[in-house]
Amino acid sequence: MFFMDRRDAGRQLAARLGHLQGADVLVLGLPRGGVPVAAEVARALGAPLDVCLVRKLGVPFQPELGMGAIGEGGVRVINEQVVRGARVTADELGRVEARERQVLERRARRYRGGRPPMSVDGRTVLVVDDGVATGSTARAACRIARAGGAARIVLAVPVAPRDWTARLGEDADDYVCLYAPQDFDAVGQFYDDFSQTEDEEVVACLADAGEQRTDAAASDPRPAGPADRETDVHAESVLLRGRLTVPAGASGIVMFAHGSGSGRRSPRNRLVAAGLNTAGMGTLLFDLLTDEEEADRANVFDTGLLARRLAGATDWLRRQPEAEGRPVGYFGASTGAGAALWAAAEPGARVAAVVSRGGRPDLAGPRLPDVKAPTLLIVGGHDRHVLALNREARARLRCESALAVVPGATHLFEEPGALDRVTGLARDWFTDHMTPARPAGAGGSEAP
Repeated sequence: MFFMDRRDAGRQLAARLGHLQGADVLVLGLPRGGVPVAAEVARALGAPLDVCLVRKLGVPFQPELGMGAIGEGGVRVINEQVVRGARVTADELGRVEARERQVLERRARRYRGGRPPMSVDGRTVLVVDDGVATGSTARAACRIARAGGAARIVLAVPVAPRDWTARLGEDADDYVCLYAPQDFDAVGQFYDDFSQTEDEEVVACLADAGEQRTDAAASDPRPAGPADRETDVHAESVLLRGRLTVPAGASGIVMFAHGSGSGRRSPRNRLVAAGLNTAGMGTLLFDLLTDEEEADRANVFDTGLLARRLAGATDWLRRQPEAEGRPVGYFGASTGAGAALWAAAEPGARVAAVVSRGGRPDLAGPRLPDVKAPTLLIVGGHDRHVLALNREARARLRCESALAVVPGATHLFEEPGALDRVTGLARDWFTDHMTPARPAGAGGSEAP
């Protein structure tokens, strides 16, 4: 046996998740057996704990065999291979789903006592279970978190089959498993005590976690959390939707210029923003175009228009009380990086620093030599075309600059750990340069 019981499994799993401590993490335990595991993880990370209510859909004549799962918000995951193999009809599937939906609703009332589920919007969500077998329940949990606006989803379990990540596909952004043995029959075979978790234990875990968070907040003299608000950003006589987050004592505020087809809800940029917030920097995530403007694809690639919007939004931000006396930086992704550098090149821009993720700085064209803000270009090592464009563009910059290549990463930095690397690079660059813009100067290096 690898684990004495679920609490022991949770303590061992927490030891592998220490890198998430201090981040804006919400731990979600899968009821019922995953909650005691998640409780130990949340305790070790000092993170809040909630349940992600998911119910397995068992084959009618063999309930232990999962043919899918359902969750809150109407999410359902069906394993078509199992359904076909067991010859389950649509009516049989519908009856099982209706019955499990009733159980799900009862458990929501039982576990939370009428409290609404904790918001996952913009956060790193750590989904925890006591193990993975077919993966249907874990997939449903990840999809629930994604539908709620999670910036990043990490699925962590003590034990799973060797091919477990292939079964789960891209429903999570990262996977953590202590043991993935070749000889896997059932999760319970790896526990000395795998007795059923009762509802009372789930309720007790949630109550204990709530008390610990309350006690910690009462003993912590620091201000409680960042100022965080949805807002209308006024730029070029239009209203753009945005979210402004400014921690107490923030060293500066980073504005995000999104790439084509993306906006303030971009999960990748929200992950980077959360990392900057944790490091004590403010962020403004906002849409550069209105919904009507986005319908015209020409606007999406109009770098001049996007740059004017960014400059107008910068003027608006500097009039906000949260921004008073704080330097402003730009983080641009894809085509948004061209707009960020274009705007930074404007006379009187007063931009403290610029970071580009998988960006197209070449779209700033002849304006590149006029950029005075220290500029970091981050490119995936396997994004060869964009890497070449960044090298050419950097040769035209006259400001302090650097090119950081993330090995093995492609254009969207979807590979495990790639976005974490981007976040760390951006955090360090803004930390070092988040001061009023300096005169242009040569320098920089290319990081391997």
